[in-house]
Amino acid sequence: MNRFRKNIIGLAFGAMFGGVLAAGSLHEYDTIHNMLKLDEFYVFGFMGSAIFIATIGLGILESRNTKTRFGGMIALQRSDVKANHLKGGAIFGCGWAIAGTCPAPVIVMLTSGVFVSLIVIAGIFIGLSLPNKQAPAGFGDGEHRLSGQTVERA
Repeated sequence: MNRFRKNIIGLAFGAMFGGVLAAGSLHEYDTIHNMLKLDEFYVFGFMGSAIFIATIGLGILESRNTKTRFGGMIALQRSDVKANHLKGGAIFGCGWAIAGTCPAPVIVMLTSGVFVSLIVIAGIFIGLSLPNKQAPAGFGDGEHRLSGQTVERA
């Protein structure tokens, strides 16, 4: 399959995912805000069902020794919870609570004409650039290595 066709397939799946988010109003600030206030429980059901389906799908792919398009094996990473995970989750959660959105819905917000979402998108890219600026060479748990690092696991 050529690169153009793969990109078209990826675009189609992304558009369908965005459509599902928009249909469930998951790109609207009020929906997310009400979920965080525990007033809208269907959002938790939506996220839980997505995690459940993805876990089953990835488990099936892993058990069949499926290869990625780059030739690598699909192997789910299992790691212990560490302070870095908790700190990162807390930062993500704070950003989510303030902005009322996370990376996927913010794109749906932008395509639906909410141009204030550009501020959130800028914040996402700033946040993505920070680990490369401050993390020491051995940072990470070995599974989630920053690009360009070749530090061996102990």
